[in-house]
Amino acid sequence: MLPGLASLVNVSTVLLGATIGVLLGNRLPVRTRDLVTDALGLVTLLIATTSAMEVLSPDLADEVGDSAPMLIVLGALLLGGIAGSLLRLEQRVEGFGGWLQHRLAGGADSAERARFIEGFVVSSLVFCTGPLTILGSLNDGLGNGAEQILLKSVLDGFAAIAFAASFGWGVAASALTVLVVQGGLTLAGIALGDVMPPAHLAAITATGGLLLVGVALRLLRIREIPVADLLPALLVAPLLVELAAGLH
Repeated sequence: MLPGLASLVNVSTVLLGATIGVLLGNRLPVRTRDLVTDALGLVTLLIATTSAMEVLSPDLADEVGDSAPMLIVLGALLLGGIAGSLLRLEQRVEGFGGWLQHRLAGGADSAERARFIEGFVVSSLVFCTGPLTILGSLNDGLGNGAEQILLKSVLDGFAAIAFAASFGWGVAASALTVLVVQGGLTLAGIALGDVMPPAHLAAITATGGLLLVGVALRLLRIREIPVADLLPALLVAPLLVELAAGLH
């Protein structure tokens, strides 16, 4: 399979799942849709926990020492969060979602607009911050196969059904985020010419897991954490691994 083609498959499954979810969601009472959102929050929390446990990866400990992994994740979240806050990433992502809603849906009421934006933001974060996104896209670009992205495509399709049943067409708009993020990572894989070191990938996965915890808290309506502001942490984490490895 040509590099990048798997990401187009992923985009298609998100669009198909979102369409099915919207058709189903209109037939479900609000209480049922809220229950679906709660279930998604719990499953997202489970996925987040398994990803965050990569902070205990032996590869990471061997590279930077036993005591450094926690500090690396903490530093990545703090430095990345500060950078994201200064860049106002959360506001920009929400603003982009609002612009998409206006372009695609026209003049909707404020509640429908907020639902669209929340669906776009939450779906984009869930679909694009997991380990399969990063490793799968890089491997696709490196020519190591597209199996991981194809697996992710199936999972995202079913998740899109559940999300869209609650949030509507904003979930379909997140397909654009999937295309941009995974396409960019695939191009990065083509440029890298080698697989990312396991220690660096473990740090990114653990950091991404904590970001997904933030998404789960939003889905469960516990706290509106500005997860998009924390996205630079995914770039900071491997840099801190490199720094810690040099000092180790």
